[in-house]
Parts: sequence; C-alpha cells; structure tokens
Amino acid sequence: MSSATIQAQLDAQFATMKDTQTAQFSENRVADLFKPGSYNVQANVGFYTSVAGLGQNPDDVTINGDVTVDAFNASDAGNATQNFWRSAENLAINPSSGTNRWAVAQAAPFRRIDVHGNLALYPASYGWASGGYIADTKVSGQAASSSQQQWYTRDSALGSWAGGVWNMVFSGTSGAPANTFPSPPETTLATTPVSRDVPYLYVDGSGKYRVFEPALRTNASGPSWAAGSTPGTSVPMSQFYVVKAGDTAATINNALSQGCNLFVTPGVYHLNQTLNVTKANTVVLGIGYPTFVPDNGVNAMQVADVDGVRLKGLLFDAGTTNSAALLTVGPTGASAGHAANPTTIQDVFFRIGGEVAGKATASLIVNSNDTVIDHIWAWRADHGTAGTFGWTVNTADNGLIVNGNNVLATGLFVEHYQKYEVTWNGQNGRTIFFQNEMPYDVPNQAAWIGPNGLNGYAAYKVGAGVTSHEAWGLGSYCYFNVNPAVNAYHSFEVPNTAGVKFHDLLTVSLGYVGTISHVINDTGGVTPSGTVPVNVVNYP
Repeated sequence: MSSATIQAQLDAQFATMKDTQTAQFSENRVADLFKPGSYNVQANVGFYTSVAGLGQNPDDVTINGDVTVDAFNASDAGNATQNFWRSAENLAINPSSGTNRWAVAQAAPFRRIDVHGNLALYPASYGWASGGYIADTKVSGQAASSSQQQWYTRDSALGSWAGGVWNMVFSGTSGAPANTFPSPPETTLATTPVSRDVPYLYVDGSGKYRVFEPALRTNASGPSWAAGSTPGTSVPMSQFYVVKAGDTAATINNALSQGCNLFVTPGVYHLNQTLNVTKANTVVLGIGYPTFVPDNGVNAMQVADVDGVRLKGLLFDAGTTNSAALLTVGPTGASAGHAANPTTIQDVFFRIGGEVAGKATASLIVNSNDTVIDHIWAWRADHGTAGTFGWTVNTADNGLIVNGNNVLATGLFVEHYQKYEVTWNGQNGRTIFFQNEMPYDVPNQAAWIGPNGLNGYAAYKVGAGVTSHEAWGLGSYCYFNVNPAVNAYHSFEVPNTAGVKFHDLLTVSLGYVGTISHVINDTGGVTPSGTVPVNVVNYP
C-alpha cells in the first residue's frame, strides 16, 4: 500500500474513533498493523485502536511521522483524562517535529517502542491528564510528563525524564530520575523483580505470520530487545485459533479444549458460557481491544492452575446480569508453584458499566501462586451512556482479589468499586505502582461503612493474616461528587507487622470534594483543600 492510501485509511478510522462523546462507548474496534518497512504517515490514535508493527523487533517498522494521542475534541476542553483504550506497540518512531505526543489516561499502553527523539505524555494544551504506562521502550531524548497526575515506566531506557505531579514510578529504567518522593514525587526501583514482555504477532523472513513469546526476566532493567533481539520462542500461527466475527463461547472453548492458543481479532464477543483455559502455556492474544461480554450472569473466563498462561490485550465488559467474576486465575485453593513459568495478565482491562448497565461482584480474582499482573485497569464506570452508571445501576464490589502467594503487580489501576477495590490475601505479594479513585457516587455515609465500622472501604486492603507484603508508589484519590459530605477513614488498610511494608503513598481530595482522613491505617493527615496530596514515605 502507498503512504497516501495508508494515510487515507488511518484518517478515516480516526474520524470514526476520535470523538469522546460518541466513540468512547461504541463497539468499533480496529488494529492497524504495519509490516516491516518504513512509512511516512501520521497516525492519530482514537478509541479502541491499536497501532503495532509486525517486525520481530521494534526497529523493523519505522514510522517517519507521529503516533499521536492528544486532547483531540472540543468537548475534551484541552484535557486528556478520558483518553482510554488505545495502544501503540513494537515499532520505531522518527517524530516529525522531534517529539512524539502520547497524552493518554488509563488502558493505553505504550510498549516495545523505539522513539528516536522526545516523548510528550501531556496534551498540547497542557490540560489535565491521568495516565499511564510505558514498558520495554527506548526514548533517545526526553520523556516529559508535565500535567500527568501519575505514570509508571517499566524496563525501559530514557534519555532523561522531566516532570511529576503526584506519583511517578519507575522500575528497571535507565535514565529515570533519582528516588526523591515526595518532592519531586518520583519513586525509582533499580530493577523489576519479575517481568515477561508481551506475546506479539510478527512476520518472519519468509513472509509467514508467527507469534513471539518472550522469555521470563528476573531483576530486569532496560528493554528486552536492547541487545538486538528479545529472547524467547517463536510459535507458528498453526498453533492458534483465530477468533473472529461469528465465533461463540462454544467455538472458542472447542479450540481451547483441543490445545489451541487464541488470536482474538477486533470485535465484541458475547459469551453464554465461561471460556475455560485449561492447558499450560496457552496464549490468549488480543489485538484492537477485542471485548468479551458475559451474558446471563456467567463468568467470562476461568484459567486453570497451570504453568505459563499468557493473557494479553483483552477487554472484559460486564453484562447486565451480575457475574460473580469476570476473570479468575486458578480455582479456589490453588496451591501449585509457578515461579519458573508464571501466568501473566498484561494489558487486560475490565469495565463495569459505561456502555451497558453492567454488573459483576469482582472483576479479577487471582488464586494461582506467582502470577504476574502487568498493567490492568479495572474500572467501574463513573460516566457513560445515560442509564448505565450509578450507585444501584452498575454494581461491583471488588476490582482485584489476590489469594495466591508470591503474586506481583506492575502497573495496577483500579477505580470506583463499591467495597474494597483491591483485597490482597496471599503472602509475599508485591505491587509496583497503584492508581485509584474511590467511587464518586456514594449517596450518603450510611451506604458506605466498612465491616470494621469505619467510614468507607479502603482502596487497598491487605488481609489480616498476611505477614509479608511490599508495595511502592501508590496513590488513592476521592471525589465524592454526589455527596461531598462523604468521608473515607483511610485509603490503605494493612496489618501492623514488620513484614508488611509500604513506600511512597499518597491521598488526594480532587477539588476538595469529600475527604480521606488518613493515608494508611491511622497514619497520615486528612486530605486538605486545593487538591494537595498527603504523602507518607514509609509505613511502618
């Protein structure tokens, strides 16, 4: 295809996917895949759009131009806080002006990118932004966050970093700033304890499509491809079932039962039965935000307690009949060890309400030991199509429940659930970066009292029996706009024991609409006016 033809297609897609008012909760899904080569194009990236290269390594596909997200619409009022559900992956960018702009909020990963220049993570207007996530990426120039409230960067290489509003977190990233939280609010870990880059589609030297499965890394630093190529295993497409329009839960389960991996193409798939991933090393790889909607109250997906399952690039959207859970990894009581080959959950997103009046008691339950949760956004909608959100409409208790031991979360975004947003019962859990907003729509204090009798529910609760847990770089915000008299006693509720350690955490009252009395347990003061954070450097 000529550059002109490609540009025309990109522009037409963007016109459909651009508008925050009409496209945000549409059922349009698209993936723009570039075969190896160089392209002189400008790609503006709208809702439910994935832009990815099909090379084995990022520099096999070069965009001489930009892959851009900005505050595109007049209704955005210059802000980027609703720039959800879009991604860029596995390509190189030579920015037209020397700087590529990626002004996103949640569920918008920027992975395996080689930016030959600078990277701006804020809108051109310098308006509000609430992002975001970078992994396995190199930026030769400066990455600047400016108006971004929070950001997490993992296993990357930056020429330099500038900016920080409340919570900027880095692990395994050269060029990251020093650990200076809270002033500036930068949290930096030299390495990432466990990571595994995402599986991805590519075209080999003979023109055949394959999926690459990167190897596990421990104490990682820098992009996995820094030495020239990501270590791992290449798998032919003959081992994948391609899920496309017309597929049902029955056809997908049949493929899984035969030992197939799944390659899920853009679309919205309604499920009348649970998808059962039962075999070790199964890959479920989605492109273009394929969306699973459970109907009639079924759970959307269940993963067995087996080694090496890889889930990547999926959106679970709750149906109108309550599901007990959208995704469960391992059965209750799962006990096997998976440290050498864990299940990974990457760029997997959950939505309760927004498009339909969805309901699910829990979004993600992790029972399997050693699971790696690498970039999720679990979101109970605070806005959307009329009639799809509200305290008694899109009901959801919990975003994430972790029962397995030795589970690691790198890039955890959980917002607006009605009880504990994160409950962590497993031993030796670790979280690097947490972003939370409490439910906006609490009608009154009596409707939101925790089981301990305190006001509200903590955003992140570590179970009373846990003796070992550690977390870095955590922010929790309130905005009780339905009733600003509502109060939360604290955002983090943990056992008082030496083995449970929290570093660099904060609370904020957005616009002073409601209050949070303490940060963690009884430590940290009440949120003040002026949208000013209350910071705690270490607990205990």
